[in-house]
Amino acid sequence: MDFAMARPTLLILPFLLTLAACGQVEDTRPGQPVAHRQAAFKELLKSFEPMGIMLREEQFDAKRFKALSDEFLSRRDGPWQYFGPDTNYPPSKSRPEVWSDNAKFDDLRKEFLKAGDELAKAAETGDKAKVDAAYKTVYDSCKRCHKDFKDK
Repeated sequence: MDFAMARPTLLILPFLLTLAACGQVEDTRPGQPVAHRQAAFKELLKSFEPMGIMLREEQFDAKRFKALSDEFLSRRDGPWQYFGPDTNYPPSKSRPEVWSDNAKFDDLRKEFLKAGDELAKAAETGDKAKVDAAYKTVYDSCKRCHKDFKDK
């Protein structure tokens, strides 16, 4: 490609980079609870998503699944401590109901933790059918909480 053809792209690039930089709101509050909460959820996904891929793509490896389940279990408590009072501000994607209906939020959190325990137990067995059912229970738990407290 010659320079004349590349020139429009070069002129637009700084503008696009500026727009991209504006997209993410930074958590500037003391202790950055929202940023820590979001990072903790992302850490959970690093072990949860590969388990789901393994099950969906029919590539179940009991030993690898168990290792991922152990990682998931070790990370699952991470986000909850960062749902304190006054932590519903940008860049939070949580709905105000987390705080106004905290009892329901806490019930769903406990349901998620219990489902995680069941997933770990199923992973211990190495039985794909049990693992698949337990994984779906965790997934459904996440989905219920997102529906009520995150998705808009």
